[in-house]
Amino acid sequence: MRPRALFSVSDKAGASDFAARLAGAGWDLIASGGTARLLREAGLKVEEVAAVTGSPEMLGGRVKTLHPAIHGALLCRPEQDAGDIARYGIRPIDLAVINLYPFVEAASRADAEPAKVVEQIDVGGPAMIRAAAKNHERVGVVVDPSDYDAVASEIEAAGALGEDTRRRLAVKAFDHTARYDRAICGWLEGAGGEAFAEAPGSAGMSRTAVPPSAEPGAAVTLPERLSLELVKQAGLRYGENPHQQAALYAPSGAPGADGTRLLGGKPLSYNNLADADLARHCALALPDHACAIVKHATPCGVAVSGSASEAYQRAFAADPESAFGGVIAFNCAVDEDAARAVSGQFAEVVIAPGFSPGAIEVLKKRGNLRIVEQAAPCVGGDSGSRRLGEVNCGDGSSGSGLPGLKVLDGAVLAQTSDSVASERHEVVSRRAPTDEELRDAGFAWTVARFVSSNAVVYARDGQTLGIGGGQTSRVMSARIAAWRAADCGFSLKGAAMASDGFLPFADGLETAADEGITVVIQPGGSIRDKEVIAAADERGVAMLFTGVRHFRH
Repeated sequence: MRPRALFSVSDKAGASDFAARLAGAGWDLIASGGTARLLREAGLKVEEVAAVTGSPEMLGGRVKTLHPAIHGALLCRPEQDAGDIARYGIRPIDLAVINLYPFVEAASRADAEPAKVVEQIDVGGPAMIRAAAKNHERVGVVVDPSDYDAVASEIEAAGALGEDTRRRLAVKAFDHTARYDRAICGWLEGAGGEAFAEAPGSAGMSRTAVPPSAEPGAAVTLPERLSLELVKQAGLRYGENPHQQAALYAPSGAPGADGTRLLGGKPLSYNNLADADLARHCALALPDHACAIVKHATPCGVAVSGSASEAYQRAFAADPESAFGGVIAFNCAVDEDAARAVSGQFAEVVIAPGFSPGAIEVLKKRGNLRIVEQAAPCVGGDSGSRRLGEVNCGDGSSGSGLPGLKVLDGAVLAQTSDSVASERHEVVSRRAPTDEELRDAGFAWTVARFVSSNAVVYARDGQTLGIGGGQTSRVMSARIAAWRAADCGFSLKGAAMASDGFLPFADGLETAADEGITVVIQPGGSIRDKEVIAAADERGVAMLFTGVRHFRH
């Protein structure tokens, strides 16, 4: 008896050629409606599923292959089931070539209608895949078009698929349907379209959608279960330290995976990737042409200006010593002028939404400098015309709905993004800030979100002057920031101070005021707020409370 192959594919790429090779190897072909038409148009002899089952498609195509003539042919075992095979006239199917309705593509459309998305939930396809995979001792199942050539070649050479091949294909098939179901679950949990799960056949996550921003205290429900699968994108030379192994993983289609290109230089290291991600988010959180320089997971210089070149020069000037060997990020395209400026320092990475051809040519002369292009909108606008509440306090994330994750010993912490729909401020001092002070405070406040707690940032005119972070004492962070400013030759007279958490005592404010700070922005909420406000009033310092804390650990 000639072997039979069943075809039912939504992704029809390569299906005709694959079927032709099977037919040439002496196989009979069965196919469902649309696939059967495709194979006939290719000049192949094919039997329609309806002819095998004796039943037409019904319910608008919802029922086509759900029939004992198909599933019996996939699940039957010639020896154990010989009686039923003879009794019911079952002719075994030896190979199932199935891929599923494009549910993910339908659910991911911005204008997706739930009723139409539901119709892209495949029922018959997964049932056939599971039946064939369950019976992999006899049946081969192909769900990935990239396997067509290898499967056809093995059949042409040996007449059938070997046991190892059938088992490998079965593993892939069950993984395929599992991912498909997770995508559907994620979409349904997300109220019909808010959650995203990527295409089967690649890594994915299903989860309740997590808003990228929310008002403080707003009710947000994280999922009861978080299913995460990642695909290895690249092996890394080592981790944070040479004795640690490391690799880069990502969900298929995630930002930073498909949207990233290394245009020049050595492969990115573990530390390069971590610092580049932080630097990029910091730059994207700012208006204008912004540049952020990061070293060891904390910004050392951040600035905005009228051009990428000027922004870089101001960011570098904020702490030239710490910038050595750092990661440089822009929120706008890098032109040749900016590239020439950057090439004057030793840096590990330059990352931006784009680079001009001239800029790439200049930067490549630096040899090992990693030039990374990561697609992102240029954050435009004139910071000089923005007020605090208009400063982008987002973290530059893609809005994919992924919660932030931190791995513990035997557990995982999850949280929503550290951003809010709108940052508000309240003037709590007797003196209100000037427009210029308000702009400086907004800039410092945005940068402070990217500094390890306890974080204190001094800034003026769109440039950081001193950054103190990672200290167990907030007043020590204030002192360190002042020391850094002094080392770089900056006066803090008329500058702004931002603190990522409330000032627990007046000492931090007093330290800043003694250096010339005239405006302070902080969350507020300390039991000693009145003392801190009184200290500000005594020194003529304007103080703003945001009501939002921005710890980073």
